[in-house]
Amino acid sequence: MVTVQGISKFKDTLPTAITIGTFDGVHVGHRQILERLINNAKQANLNSVLVTFFPHPRMVLQKESNIKLLNTLDEKIEILQGLGLDYSIVHPFTKEFSRLSAIEFVRDILVNQLKAKKIIIGYDHRFGRNRNANINDLIAFGNTLDFEVEEISAQEVDEVSVSSTKIRTALEQADIVTANSYLGYPYMLTGIVQKGKGLGRQLAFPTANIKIKESYKLIPKNGVYVVKSAIEGETYYGMMNIGFNPTVEGKEKSIEVHFFDLNQDLYDKKLKVELLHHLRDEHKFDSLEALKAQLLKDKQTALSLIKK
Repeated sequence: MVTVQGISKFKDTLPTAITIGTFDGVHVGHRQILERLINNAKQANLNSVLVTFFPHPRMVLQKESNIKLLNTLDEKIEILQGLGLDYSIVHPFTKEFSRLSAIEFVRDILVNQLKAKKIIIGYDHRFGRNRNANINDLIAFGNTLDFEVEEISAQEVDEVSVSSTKIRTALEQADIVTANSYLGYPYMLTGIVQKGKGLGRQLAFPTANIKIKESYKLIPKNGVYVVKSAIEGETYYGMMNIGFNPTVEGKEKSIEVHFFDLNQDLYDKKLKVELLHHLRDEHKFDSLEALKAQLLKDKQTALSLIKK
């Protein structure tokens, strides 16, 4: 898959089959749509193209929006990379872009720029300035501009919508198993390892303190999780705490990972952590000794879950 930053940079001359959307999470519902796109494209000798947008349109058009996304842009591209698409186009979403009329978007961008011969889209998809055009308008444009429209049914669109809602709800409730089942892969957090306060080392549980720069990334409920990471080609398991370290009166939220069987300096490295299970909620302990005793129990529970 080739990732193109901006529609104007797309230069391939082969006609295309296109789908359009944010595809946040690239979950199992999204993958069914993308599989259909890829299969359609192969049968008709077309390039399969996903057109997606960044920032998320709601971030641009609704200034008060505090939308939280399941993927950072880099994470989404990484997931899409393995699905068999020919191209993903990440187009900058701006207010100016949102003011394109429906015919300008379809004629100038989808047809003239991207050479669309087939567009696979949800029955409820709306586009153009003020989102005033719908799938019937798209079909009419297709008759004039020589492309086919395939409609994704209400049931399929609802399944995708339900999946996204259930994933967000599950993560906010620390139900990692449910979230992962809808995603089709472990939920991930990606960030740079920074120096923390050294509390973990003091307790004989040294941690990697992860800073996630994307404020829009959905962070699951505070608590302790079983996790794994690939570090220099090796898989390491561990425990991650999300929260405020209430036992030591922590004031700032942190994400800290203790890896089992890893003795390596991770400072300043980019780390992707995959969440596997929720162990417990965050809790304030009476002393550091009580906290350490709980961490030892957590470790045993984590190891038993990893072996299953």
